[in-house]
Amino acid sequence: MSTEIERKFLVTGEYKDKAYAHSHIEQGYFDCASGRTVRIRIRDDKGYLTIKGPSDKAGLSRYEFETEISISDAKEMLKLCMPGRIDKNRWLVKSGNHTVEVDEFFGENEGLVMAEIELSSENEAYIKPDFLGKEVTGDRRYYNAHLMRRPYSLWKNETK
Repeated sequence: MSTEIERKFLVTGEYKDKAYAHSHIEQGYFDCASGRTVRIRIRDDKGYLTIKGPSDKAGLSRYEFETEISISDAKEMLKLCMPGRIDKNRWLVKSGNHTVEVDEFFGENEGLVMAEIELSSENEAYIKPDFLGKEVTGDRRYYNAHLMRRPYSLWKNETK
């Protein structure tokens, strides 16, 4: 069984000039019940099927299974997903021994820029780049499945 452990942050500074790679991601969801998600993702020219379990209480870790599927299957499966899509560019930035994944959202989530740092354990030390702002680990509003159902444009001006 694979476990995903990550910390999430809002991005408040410049990161693109520090990135060593970037890609475009489109994803849709089959199910998002009880914190469990089944999603289809197209990242550039590759397709992926991902199943995630519910997060722990801190929102730091959860079960994750991901497998590559053909791009043609991914495109067809996206047509079967629930209404709504996540559309974003992902920028990869090295930070010490880690890679920070910075997601710049489009469409109804335009204006949201968020970063994730994947860790091998919940207590693993990491270097926090200067472009990272407030930590939002565990805040379910920032989960992609939630952003698909209730986009950032609908709540960004609410008290956070």
